Amino acid sequence: MKTRLTELLGIETPIICGGMMRVGTADLAAAASNAGALGVMTALTLPTPEGLEAEIARCQSLTDKPFGVNLTVGVVATAINYNDYVDVIIKSGVKIVETAGRSPEPFMERFKAAGIKVIHKCVTVRHALKAERIGVDVVSIDGFECAGHPGEQDVGGLILFPAATQALEIPVVASGGIADGRGLVAALALGCEGINMGTRFLVTQEAPVHEGIKQKVVEMDENQTRLIFRSFNNTARVYRNEVADEVAAIEAAGGDFGQVHHLVSGAAQDKAWSTGDIEAGMVTVGMCGGLINDIPSCEELVKNIVTDAEQIIRSRLAGIVES
Repeated sequence: MKTRLTELLGIETPIICGGMMRVGTADLAAAASNAGALGVMTALTLPTPEGLEAEIARCQSLTDKPFGVNLTVGVVATAINYNDYVDVIIKSGVKIVETAGRSPEPFMERFKAAGIKVIHKCVTVRHALKAERIGVDVVSIDGFECAGHPGEQDVGGLILFPAATQALEIPVVASGGIADGRGLVAALALGCEGINMGTRFLVTQEAPVHEGIKQKVVEMDENQTRLIFRSFNNTARVYRNEVADEVAAIEAAGGDFGQVHHLVSGAAQDKAWSTGDIEAGMVTVGMCGGLINDIPSCEELVKNIVTDAEQIIRSRLAGIVES
């Protein structure tokens, strides 16, 4: 399948395995890239720039296909020297960067000088237009259904994706609520050049997450997520467990972030991911978990999505239109 996205990034399919904190390792990124998608490592999964440098080298040893590095700016409470991470990305020869959080404008000149293609994640058309103006190459826009931070506007992909594609000249990637070939076809029909999936790649054999978590996502339905942090203007979509319910109750009672921090700490999240106890901490997952029914390899996943999308386009949709 050829789109502007595949041509720009040199990938075989218009599919991106989006950067996920704690999950975007060299193993998952390389597996996704080897399958024909764009795998994305997550820079801040590594606690130091030196650790990122070593992980990039490991990814380069696992694949000769294009892969990217996610750099999420300004959403971590601890002080981070992002310039050090940018130095490593450029020095390592990475040619694709996915940015998120705050604007990548402070780094754009250096990225461009190094020949790096920049994909910026947005949640509104307004922010997407700003990203286009500062020179990013691709916008990945998150609909309300997405895992993580969908913003405060609550606009679903069916509206947000075509709103973005009609407003921007650069390629737009649909993100949020997509887990299969149907989602890929829908995104293409809405004017997007590809899809970005996080939750779906989370539930693959290569994702460095406990099988117990993956199985819980397989078992969930589309109602098994909830929004937290809304009262802090930092809305997050997570799996609906005891932790999420307690956080929501504290917020409803007017509590501040200090009262929920122990519930959503990185240590608690790590415990959930590593032990499979989905009640142990905050578990980021999207509504598309309700569409996930298996735990394939990345190769199987990408192949199935493309095959199903092609069948929908050639058979079902072509058959609807009378000649």
